[in-house]
Amino acid sequence: MPQLTNKIAIVTGAASGFGAGIARSYIEAGAKVVLADINGEAAQRLAEELGPNACAATCDVTNGEQVQAAVQLCVDTFGIPDIVVNNAGTTHRNQPLMNVDEKTFDRVFAVNVKSIFHMVKAVVPLMRERKNGSIINVGSVAGIRPRPGLTWYNGSKGAVNLLSKSLAVELGPDGIRVNNICPVMGETALLEDFMGVPDTPENRARFVATIPLGRLSKPSDIAAVAVFLASDEAAFLNGVELPVDGGRVV
Repeated sequence: MPQLTNKIAIVTGAASGFGAGIARSYIEAGAKVVLADINGEAAQRLAEELGPNACAATCDVTNGEQVQAAVQLCVDTFGIPDIVVNNAGTTHRNQPLMNVDEKTFDRVFAVNVKSIFHMVKAVVPLMRERKNGSIINVGSVAGIRPRPGLTWYNGSKGAVNLLSKSLAVELGPDGIRVNNICPVMGETALLEDFMGVPDTPENRARFVATIPLGRLSKPSDIAAVAVFLASDEAAFLNGVELPVDGGRVV
């Protein structure tokens, strides 16, 4: 039997990158999934591809009302979510810290950190009623072993990493598990921003050289861990900060 049969999930930032990989794997594992993304058209296209167990929600995760609406869509379409993956994220371009303006800083923290505040406010009351739930945050190895040039992004992911542990401690007595996946730099649309230079084989090689297993992360790497952490096999895992990084943080 697939690992997530009869489970209901919401995945943010689900239209592309890690989020699309997670949504796809959740469907394959038997879950029903709401694909929440600010790019509603792309989310809808993927939902149509994934079939009747997927639906799309246009959602800016920095907006509490839109997050609440996405959760309500899940309840109305499939039922109360068993799983929420807070995957939506953004960064500033790799550059000297003094060059990042306040608007960009605010956007990074709103998407990466405040979005979790909004989602917790929306889903925890529903999960508490059933004394059951799994919240998975997508943090980053940037919050564990930061690279220069990404200081403000690193700080936002450090907040996600610590928030995940604090949520796990506070929500554990309610039967709600909170775990945190920390990817290394991945093959996504944000790669050039993380590198701060054009995505050429030579520039990639410089960053890959810092990863012992010798490659960047892929959506499938993150998705496999997200399936496991949401499954009943991980029922006693809570507050885990799990690097999926080929050994980068060692």
